[in-house]
Parts: sequence; C-alpha cells; structure tokens
Amino acid sequence: MVFGRGKRSKSHPESQESAEVEKDLEVDADLETAEKDTEDSTARDSDPLDEVYERELHGPFDLDEAEESEGYVDLGALRITPHEGLQLRLEIEESSQRVIAVTLDLAGSSLQLQAFAAPRSEILWPEIREQIGSSVESQGGSVEELNGSFGPEVLAKLPAQAADGSKGFRAARFIGVDGPRWFLRGVLGGPAALEPDAAAELEALFRTVVVIRGDSPMPPRDLLPLSLPKDAVPDAQGSVAADSAGNQAVQPKMSAPRRGPEITEIG
Repeated sequence: MVFGRGKRSKSHPESQESAEVEKDLEVDADLETAEKDTEDSTARDSDPLDEVYERELHGPFDLDEAEESEGYVDLGALRITPHEGLQLRLEIEESSQRVIAVTLDLAGSSLQLQAFAAPRSEILWPEIREQIGSSVESQGGSVEELNGSFGPEVLAKLPAQAADGSKGFRAARFIGVDGPRWFLRGVLGGPAALEPDAAAELEALFRTVVVIRGDSPMPPRDLLPLSLPKDAVPDAQGSVAADSAGNQAVQPKMSAPRRGPEITEIG
C-alpha cells in the first residue's frame, strides 16, 4: 500500500500522530519484506530430508528457476554443479552415435542422468516405474518400490556373476522427477544403490541439476540433447577437463563417450 507524504503543520497533533502511524506502517512493511526474504532463502537452502519434498524448492530445477547462470558444467540439456573428486562420463547410443546420458562418478558410486521431453500437463514417472519393473523382471531380476528423498523410487536387482564365479546380483536405484515439460531420471549404482550414506553426495548433486528444456516442440519421452562443454579440452589419455566454473580444484573430468548399460534403458 502507498501512503502520501503531503506537508503537515509541526504544531498539529493529528498531523504528528498520522506521521507516526505512517512511519510505523513503513517499518512493519520493511520487517515483513525482510522476513519474507529470509523465509524464501531458508526454504531454498533447507534440506529436503527434513521436510516434505517439493521440486521447486529442493531441485532439480528448471532453467527459469535457477538462481545462478554461471558456475555449472554445461552439457546442453543439463547443467551440473562441479564437486571435488567428481568425474563425468558421456554415454552414447551405439546405433545412432548420439549422446544419451551423462554419468557422475564419485567416491566409488555413480549417478546416471537422462532428461526427457514431457507433456505440459502429464507426469511420466509413474508409468516409467512400471516399465522399469517389467524390463528388470523380464531379465530375471526383481524390483522393490521405495519411498525416498524424491518420493517413489525403484530398487532393481539383476542377476550377476562375481569375479570368483559365485552368483549374486547387480543393484541399481532409479529416482525420477517430473518438471515443467521435462522429466529427469537418475540411476544410482555401486554402493549408492543400497547404502544411504554412500548416496548422500550424489543425491545432493541431483538436487542441484538444472534442466534446459528449450522451446522446440518434442514428442514426449524424446531425450533432450546432451553435448560436450564448448570449452572441454581432451588430454593425452582421452579424458576431457571441463573448465566452466573457474575453480580448477573442483572441476570434474570427462572421459570419452561410451555405450551405457542396458539396465538404464526405459523403452
């Protein structure tokens, strides 16, 4: 609300009282603005493990929701936050040679990311969870639905043979988030698939991912295009250092693209 500031007689008690009331209202308004700013900042910085998960507050974020535009590794449809010890791998589809996923390797665990186009008024994750279950079971594996930090998840276990010849299983934990006209899926592998402590850092990175949907019309479930960073430079071993945030100590390294595991295909 806007209040006028006309001239008043200093000796008029009603004018003095009005000025004091107006001053009090301005102070109250300033306090309310400050409190709102604090609440907004607290909501964005809060840990989703401590409250009900809300994508707009806890991430991953749409490009229009990102607070910063710099400091990320730019992979086209996805922007990744640099992290100490993080390595990135781009994975390609053998038949088309296009990049279909990026995998984040950290402390012996991995997080594969894929972003898909989605309808404006429809969510994809429930149906995709069913498809993952059907695919895993057709390969002789088992699935379990979990309720994790991001809501419903799928823990898949596929038969595998250990190095010593003994039979076991390979675990993968699928997480999914529906955003505005996009769907982001993550697949946790290694210790992070089964151990919450091992998954914590990768889950935190998943929350900071920024998805760039773009304005071009795309059929639902089409992969959003991924690419190498523009300033990526291969080294003698074929790895690529992504120099985007300026802090070389936390820059992830990128290995040459390779084919991704079949367990992560959703059909």
